[in-house]
Amino acid sequence: MAYFVTGATGFIGSYLVAKLLHRSGAIYALVRKESLPKLARLREAWGVDDKRVIAMIGDLAKAKLGVSAAEVRKLKGKIDHVFHLAAIYDIQASADAQFAANVDGTRHAVQFAEAVQAGCFHHVSSIAAAGLYEGVFREDMFEEAEELDHPYFRTKHEAERVVRQQCARPFRIYRPGFVVGDSKTGQIDKIDGPYYFFKAIQKMRQMLPPWMPTIGVEGGRINIVPVDYAAGALDWLVHEKGLDGKCFHLTDPAPHRVGEVLNIFARAAHAPQMTMRINAKMFGFIPAPILYGLGSLAPVKRAMRVVLHDLGIPRDVFQFINWPTRYDNREAAEALKGSGIAVPELETYAAKLWDYWERNLDPDLFIDRSLAGRVRGKVVVVTGASSGIGRATALKLAEAGARVVLVARGEERLLDTKKEIDAMGGTAVMYTADISDLASCDALVKRVLTEQGGCDYLINNAGRSIRRAVVNSLDRFHDFERTMQLNYFGAIRLILGFVPSMMERRSGHVINISSIGVLSNAPRFAAYVASKSALDSFSACAASELLDKNVSFTTINMPLVRTPMIAPTKMYENVPTLSPEEAAGLVVEAIVHKPVRIATRLGIFGAICHAAAPKVTQVLLNTAYNMFPDSAAAQGRKEGESLPLTAEQMAFAQITQGIHW
Repeated sequence: MAYFVTGATGFIGSYLVAKLLHRSGAIYALVRKESLPKLARLREAWGVDDKRVIAMIGDLAKAKLGVSAAEVRKLKGKIDHVFHLAAIYDIQASADAQFAANVDGTRHAVQFAEAVQAGCFHHVSSIAAAGLYEGVFREDMFEEAEELDHPYFRTKHEAERVVRQQCARPFRIYRPGFVVGDSKTGQIDKIDGPYYFFKAIQKMRQMLPPWMPTIGVEGGRINIVPVDYAAGALDWLVHEKGLDGKCFHLTDPAPHRVGEVLNIFARAAHAPQMTMRINAKMFGFIPAPILYGLGSLAPVKRAMRVVLHDLGIPRDVFQFINWPTRYDNREAAEALKGSGIAVPELETYAAKLWDYWERNLDPDLFIDRSLAGRVRGKVVVVTGASSGIGRATALKLAEAGARVVLVARGEERLLDTKKEIDAMGGTAVMYTADISDLASCDALVKRVLTEQGGCDYLINNAGRSIRRAVVNSLDRFHDFERTMQLNYFGAIRLILGFVPSMMERRSGHVINISSIGVLSNAPRFAAYVASKSALDSFSACAASELLDKNVSFTTINMPLVRTPMIAPTKMYENVPTLSPEEAAGLVVEAIVHKPVRIATRLGIFGAICHAAAPKVTQVLLNTAYNMFPDSAAAQGRKEGESLPLTAEQMAFAQITQGIHW
């Protein structure tokens, strides 16, 4: 027995060939010359040579598949089965490209089958051939297809028409559902179908704990089958007698709705579940002109484009949320009786699909997300670089190949940082400057621009924190002035100084080290939190203005870090904190991924509490305020008089790890 396969190097085709190799007979694989290396790699994986799987040079776009007349004569009367799998399985492809591959390609395959007098022509179509038919679409239905406006649906339907009307050889048609990866290994070669939503699920997992309920969407039933089932069913049905002229739905007899599918993959990813799902049909009452009008607004179009690009979701996908078609597969089920071939439950292999995608196909894997890839040879200005977060960040940047500009008031400790960078073979220059002095800020900007040629990254790390209750600050207005001077005005002065050159080069990133206190509004930090809040608000406004200039802003709402800044508060010696190196890791994350904000889950939870239940949150914070005393300095006592934390205070500090109390 001999087989001829188009699309043998494709996803479904390679699985089918692997099945056919368990039977006797040669397999001829249609390939273009440029695909010969891929076929060679597949042969190696299959464990066969070029005598068992024979390359047949041709082209889907040419008559009789571009196979030479000599080869056609040689194969005439010798091919028992022609499999036509080659096609464009991509809803994003252009209409012309889909028509050429799916319709003309099928016509050429039919011509070839006739030329070699094949025993049977097997056309692998798709459930898309039914269009968006409302109701149950049977295997013996074809002309009843509805809503074939999308090029993918239309070309799949027309390709079937070519087989039904033009194929003079015996034929069989197969309509697989959405084919996903192998149910045993998860293997797949491209992102398609439900995979488009994996990035959104991944981002939800990164932002929220798995127990957090979320709101999702509900829609029609999505028919998903793994590739090993589709290939196994094809292999069986092809070799069963008496099935010529029939069509088979290779589909799941009990498909899940969209919301259920997303939740199955969310569980596989350990992401939050969409416990409340809104049926997308609810929005059907909105008149189409209104939706079109809103979608045509420039801000809306741009926002949608950015969000969808970030998530890797094609806009066309949303047309199919309310998929209205159910697929009757009684013919296939009857023909597969006794084969042991059945569609496995999605829940049993969803984790394998997710794991394979995350390890092999996640788009982030193909982007240079290393710190070195971002900062090598770049000028990075780090304020407060003589100790704590600034010093730890500078060391990481220098190790990654950045040209680090070290800035601090004290020359001696700044020199220590530079010596350590020099010792590791890094590049660093140092400038002493007082960021709370605006003239000093201006001089620093001028020197950096002149001597270093610009600033690619500005890390506003230098800051001052004051832990003192408002009632102990009534006669200390200067506390508020000096925190604003350094934390806000100094940082703004540097931003305003460096942004013009960033705009000119259309490249720049400003990273502000803010505080978790901005989100939690913890008591005793009114002066500090107010200054950081001001910087956060400025950055949010500036980021919106400078987005199209390719100047980015990231705010890091840093939790409590063990640095010299918190040393005066002896209580912090007994509460959990981040190390400077861990904090520097958050700065690295900001540089690599360029998020708008980096915050801990506890910080986000605090912000949500303030928005959802402000009065209750105030009560809780007041309780914490009375639980923790002012520092000895704030109360006018010597540091040695600080009292040890009670068990209750220690327990509360552990639960609210990272928040300043």
